[in-house]
Amino acid sequence: MEDSTGLPPGEMVSLGLSPLFPRRLEERNILCPTEIQRRVIPRLLNGESFLFSSSTGTGKTFAYLLPLLERLLEGDLRGRPLMLVAAPTYELCSQIRTEADFLLKDTGLHTALLIGSAAITRQVDALKKDRPEVIVGNPGRILALARLGKLKLKNIRYLVLDEGDRLVQDELFEETAAMVSQLGAGGFQGTACSATLPPKSRERLLPILRIDVNPETSVVSVEEGRSEDVLREKVEHWAFFCEGRDKISLLRSLIIALEKEKGNKIPVKALIFTSRASQIQAICGRLIAANLPAGGLSGDMDKIRRKQFLDSFRSSDIRYLVSSDLAARGLDIPGITHVIAMDVIEDRNAYIHRAGRTARAGKGGIMVSIGTEGEMLRLKALEKSLRLVVYPKVLYGGKILAP
Repeated sequence: MEDSTGLPPGEMVSLGLSPLFPRRLEERNILCPTEIQRRVIPRLLNGESFLFSSSTGTGKTFAYLLPLLERLLEGDLRGRPLMLVAAPTYELCSQIRTEADFLLKDTGLHTALLIGSAAITRQVDALKKDRPEVIVGNPGRILALARLGKLKLKNIRYLVLDEGDRLVQDELFEETAAMVSQLGAGGFQGTACSATLPPKSRERLLPILRIDVNPETSVVSVEEGRSEDVLREKVEHWAFFCEGRDKISLLRSLIIALEKEKGNKIPVKALIFTSRASQIQAICGRLIAANLPAGGLSGDMDKIRRKQFLDSFRSSDIRYLVSSDLAARGLDIPGITHVIAMDVIEDRNAYIHRAGRTARAGKGGIMVSIGTEGEMLRLKALEKSLRLVVYPKVLYGGKILAP
């Protein structure tokens, strides 16, 4: 709590931050750092470069924005790109830019959002007019503007790769590496973060960020509150067996049952995943026909419609959002009570990312998997790998029961 002197919470300042940003965080009622912030903020303030991982919803964005923006404010350069934050999805880029603007309010520093779904000519005009010090965007658009000579990255002092594991997967690796190659040879402070940083991701990220491999210092991983721990402790896992042709009908019946469940004090708000993007509209149509407020999110959706659906989901005008994994990457929307998977995929990290959309900020949630016989075998393997307990469920008489 703030003391009678009006100083910001001592725990945030004790990490080495000046009072400016802790005072700003009080507006969000953020008074104490999370464990990952305690571990990361002092090292970034000290100018170190390293990777870090922590489960979803543990404050990774502020863990790098607070110290790096403070270092930026302490410098004497202005009116040119000095900090670059790259992320794989438009939604995550937009969220990061919003948080950076919140922290930089009234400081005189400017940000720019450079994503592929927006008109490049407007972005060029904004770069000329605003002369931003902080650039947030996806590697493809940043690289395109740099190669056109419209974005100069040689003065970048701070580089962040958010969801770094995704940025160095095969489909994005070359683009990410090419973007970083545009930075000046004089050196920069670099970091990358994600909920999971598997060995292959680390092997690719460390050289890109020019970080010496040192097992003791090059990677910070918070064991307490890891994604797997959160999934075990805060998320209840359900499984419904279903033939493929009947999945959408079962989904509709399941949601109706959830809506009618007695003792449901918090309204149901579910994110529904499908690996088949072509199925999104069919699912939405069946839910809407049952008077269930639903919307769909796909990777090729234009920026305006995407924002409309996400805003409606945040405000709960839409309480059922159907999405592909790619379109939902990086979503941080509070209040999701259920994640429902219309298929079971083998990748354990994909399961962690899906389930991690609920049970955020210390709250609980339910992860529901709807699968065929073969998919139930995959789920059993995931259950063992992640050391989860998955409870089989059936629908009978409009109620959710154990078989």
